[in-house]
Amino acid sequence: MKRQLTTVMALLATLLLGTSCTGDAGAGKPSAKEPVDYVNPYMGNISHLLVPTFPTVQLPNSLLRVYPERADFTGDRLNGLPIIVTNHRERSAFNLSPYQGDEAGLQPVVPFSYDREQLCPYRYQVYLDNAEINVDYAPSHQSAVYALQFERQAPAYLIFNTRNGKLEAAGNTVSGYQYIDRTTKVYLYAETDRQPVKILAVTAQGTEERPTVEGQNVAIALAYGEGLPQVGVRYGVSLISTEQAKKNLQREIASYDVCTVAQNGRNAWNEALGKIRVQGGTEADKAVFYTSFYRCYERPICLSEDGRYYSAFDGQVHEDGGRPFYTDDWIWDTYRAAHPLRLLVDNQKENDIIHSFLLMADQMGNQWMPTFPEVTGDTRRMNSNHAVATVIDAYRKGARGFELEKAYEACKKGMEEKTLIPWSAAPAGWLDAFYKDHGYIPALRPGEKETVPHVSIWEKRQPVAVTLGTAYDQWCLSQIAQELGKTEEAAHYLRCSYNYRHLYNPDTRFFHPKDKDGQFIRPLDYRYDGGLGARDYYDENNGYVYRWDVQHNIGDLIHLMGGNEHFTAALDSMFNTPLGMSKWQFYSFLPDHTGNVGMYSMANEPSLHVPYLYNYAGQPWMTQKRIRTLLKQWFRNDLMGVPGDEDGGGMSSFVVFSQMGFYPVTPGSPTYNIGSPVFTNVQVELGNGKTFEIRAHHASEENKYIQSAKLNGVEWNQPWFSHEDLAEGGLLELEMGPKANKEWGTQTPPFSAGVLQ
Repeated sequence: MKRQLTTVMALLATLLLGTSCTGDAGAGKPSAKEPVDYVNPYMGNISHLLVPTFPTVQLPNSLLRVYPERADFTGDRLNGLPIIVTNHRERSAFNLSPYQGDEAGLQPVVPFSYDREQLCPYRYQVYLDNAEINVDYAPSHQSAVYALQFERQAPAYLIFNTRNGKLEAAGNTVSGYQYIDRTTKVYLYAETDRQPVKILAVTAQGTEERPTVEGQNVAIALAYGEGLPQVGVRYGVSLISTEQAKKNLQREIASYDVCTVAQNGRNAWNEALGKIRVQGGTEADKAVFYTSFYRCYERPICLSEDGRYYSAFDGQVHEDGGRPFYTDDWIWDTYRAAHPLRLLVDNQKENDIIHSFLLMADQMGNQWMPTFPEVTGDTRRMNSNHAVATVIDAYRKGARGFELEKAYEACKKGMEEKTLIPWSAAPAGWLDAFYKDHGYIPALRPGEKETVPHVSIWEKRQPVAVTLGTAYDQWCLSQIAQELGKTEEAAHYLRCSYNYRHLYNPDTRFFHPKDKDGQFIRPLDYRYDGGLGARDYYDENNGYVYRWDVQHNIGDLIHLMGGNEHFTAALDSMFNTPLGMSKWQFYSFLPDHTGNVGMYSMANEPSLHVPYLYNYAGQPWMTQKRIRTLLKQWFRNDLMGVPGDEDGGGMSSFVVFSQMGFYPVTPGSPTYNIGSPVFTNVQVELGNGKTFEIRAHHASEENKYIQSAKLNGVEWNQPWFSHEDLAEGGLLELEMGPKANKEWGTQTPPFSAGVLQ
């Protein structure tokens, strides 16, 4: 009878736990889809070559993030159940493993076969089929709840693991910490709704009855005996202390009811995603749009806990002064479109993020603006100092929630005092002095040995990428100086912003590496040369991609190339130049350069602005064609629907903007290029009670070309508009058709810094 009762209870739980994530959490589906119902976290979970997307479960920009802990989506094994992902794309800290069986079979992390997985942004459900355990999970901002249903008649255990730290149990609670680097810890406080019959320490040496355990890959097991049908687990996390983790749990979750927490999460996601409403297009178009928008909320994350936060930038706990502190922002990726998108839909959050950057600069002691701030500090990955772009872009678009003078000094110090060497936080040295004197980073000739300290044997100098990126950063710095009335400094950095010219090869019309003697390195094949990832000369992408990396001055680039016809012919050539070798050979040199259309790489961030460049050279219709083609080819609502490393909003923000129909080619200039809207209607809530609307009449897969336009009721014949045009609300009306109107928008190109006289 007991077995029959348990079976009935298990069946009931299966029915309950098997409720789809879509619709009202646990209470049936609403009559119409809401924004979060279109989100497919599995989109892109199988990579084309490098890192896939991860099906992240979290609330927008929240400290607590999880995803199933598995080696690869195509496998069928979970390594326990997740507790918290600390830095983006890393594995979980801590781990929870429900287990039934003999005590001798206990281990710190239990591998599970699984099936019937259902996952959405605010809920995770899975059946551990070999173990016969149902799992239901929902997160809040800094806490979460699990409901676990055991189907077997066998002794039941809950195993809490720390990979490098300490855990202790008392009654139905488990608390402790795990190091996530040498100085930064994440803390856990967990409660269960059942009292265990005993507490066990689990290590590589075996199992013994005691309430504490410390070391690497160790665990505490709560033993419940036989006949446990279900157990609830709720927990809080913190970067401050176990006491704070407990407070975070108590503040956010009052019961073990997964459905209630999931419904709160669903509401939070609909509020965030509902800031942009779309109509028209296909269901697949909406899925790609809202999934991409959801990815833009994965990072950065808010670390503030009851008015305090731990900062790895100085290893201290700080009062936040009533403003949330954010980190885990890979700025090299996100300055291009993720920050400008956030500025549109959540101006206050963008202000707080930039304010956080300035706090980081203070806390690091050197006043250098961060470049790759993570939970564990500024890792200084990639190249250049693009936080300066987020500062001037926000300020030029009306953000005033940070000190511009302080931001200027931090950005300036980060460029002048810190080395430009990629992936380095060393002080400026010989290469930096050379850049100041000569206006470019010198490349090594093939076979020439590196002699400059701090240059990574793997990342190399990346001389063209660093020169072009720094020229853009210096243009941004000149614009801040101009806003502050620093006339001489503005003029100096504006002159520096033309440094890309020093590497322009007029014979080939490419940016070409030079040695320290000012000689171009020859021979050079712009498709392949530069070693692994082309890092000897470029970075992750080849010379064809970096040919266009002058975001602030496309007009001058057109001038250098000999005018509009040469410029657009070069763009066409890039999209039509074949790999020239097998794919496996090409990708053995350039594994980041996926999503290829000829030499164009849809998979890497330096390419994102490129299809909009036809707007600058009298062919807006080609921008419209390219954008629609690229979206259709490379972004789909399926497991391989993302062409390359997504980087937590870095690429997805391109999709959001491009499907809406406009894009910020030059962060720092308060302007947007017009593309080709996928939807017939887009409404963007600007957070000030105003709405910017795009009506693309007759827009469809076929009708991708703009025939005519009006902006706020006035005839509009240019392929761009200003932030001022939308900031107080407005209406962009586009008449779409199946054939290009090659006259529309050809006369007035978008912003450029100007041709050097």
